[in-house]
Amino acid sequence: MASGQDPTTGAQERKDRIGDVLLRVENITLRFGGVKAINGVSFDIRKGEVRSIIGPNGAGKSSMLNCINGFYQPQEGSIWYNGKTYSPMRPHDAATNGIARTFQNIALFKGMSTLDNIMTGRILKQKASLIEQAFYFGRGKSEEIEHREFVEDIIDFLEIQAIRKTPVGRLPYGLQKRVELGRALAAEPTLLLLDEPMAGMNLEEKEDMSRFIIDVNEHFGTTIALIEHDMGVVMDLSDRLVVLDYGSLLADGTPEEVRGNQAVIDAYLGVAHD
Repeated sequence: MASGQDPTTGAQERKDRIGDVLLRVENITLRFGGVKAINGVSFDIRKGEVRSIIGPNGAGKSSMLNCINGFYQPQEGSIWYNGKTYSPMRPHDAATNGIARTFQNIALFKGMSTLDNIMTGRILKQKASLIEQAFYFGRGKSEEIEHREFVEDIIDFLEIQAIRKTPVGRLPYGLQKRVELGRALAAEPTLLLLDEPMAGMNLEEKEDMSRFIIDVNEHFGTTIALIEHDMGVVMDLSDRLVVLDYGSLLADGTPEEVRGNQAVIDAYLGVAHD
């Protein structure tokens, strides 16, 4: 938000940006042996919104993201995404249709530079043959130039120009998280799944990451599904929240509605004391 901007104006702009349903999970049930990680959960995500999924540890949050991007195959239920139903979603379907992901545990190539890690997010955008890429001619040359320009723009956007050639294994934790976000953005996602992007960060790093998430949503129009334990961050960033508890849907609504939900207070947020 620009300095001096009326907060109600910013809120209205945010509402105006949110569109129709982009993704809907319907009666998703996921079992690991005799344990139900997710138990018949349904909710939707609208275009242009920041949709947070919260709940205690073990509530099924990461498992739900894994179902959405096809890493896990639920035993029951389906996923409707951008006009098509998947039963279940497959990883290739998710990736080719604009669903990108960051992980709770950083999954970068530690020996590669920041630039090269982010470049891996462009793989599905490459049309050149292996021969063209190997000998750097034809489409191989033109695509390499195009993809590097795109990645350099992401590096500028995330303010990591100084570490573009640094192996990511040498970077502090907060910057590695930023590089992982950059790799996801390189895929030009329609839906970006962020699994605890601020876990383990200090206050300054959280403020930076929050700012980038807002900018990704507002400037690129990217729809975001966010898992995060910092309730201050969640309430500030989210348009709507889903609350899971022991794999079941506990609540679904705006931050104000969820904050005032007694079942959520009892199970997760805790009781306020004067």
